[in-house]
Amino acid sequence: MVLGACLLGVTGPVAGHHAFSSEFDSTKPVILRGTVVKTEWINPHAWVYIDVKGSDGKVETWAIECGAPNALLRRGWTKQSMPIGSEIVVDGFASKKSSTTANAKDITTADGQKMFVGSSGTGAPYEQK
Repeated sequence: MVLGACLLGVTGPVAGHHAFSSEFDSTKPVILRGTVVKTEWINPHAWVYIDVKGSDGKVETWAIECGAPNALLRRGWTKQSMPIGSEIVVDGFASKKSSTTANAKDITTADGQKMFVGSSGTGAPYEQK
C-alpha cells in the first residue's frame, strides 16, 4: 500500500486533453481552401493536413484539428470522406502558437457537403444564429 502511494507520487505529469482556449484564438477565424495530403483518425482529435496556396503562390501545409473520430463517425464522416488529393474548405480558428495550425468548426467537401467537425464542450465558440 505504501509502495503504491510512493509510486503515484513519483510519476510525472500526464498530458491531458486541452481546452479550445488554451490552444486556439476565437478572435482569429480562418477560412482555408486546400488539398488533403494526410488524415489521422486518432484520439482525442482527428487531424486533416491540407496544402494551402498563399496569395504569393507559396504552398504551406496546414494541420487542422477536428473533433474526436467517434464524434465524426456519428455525424456521418468516415476516413474516406476526405481522400488524399481532394479539395476542401475549412472554416475554423487559428492556433495561438503556430501559424499553420487551426481548429476546424466546419469542413466543406468539393461536392458541397458541409459538416460540423468541431469539438463540442471544449470552449470553442458556437455559431450564432
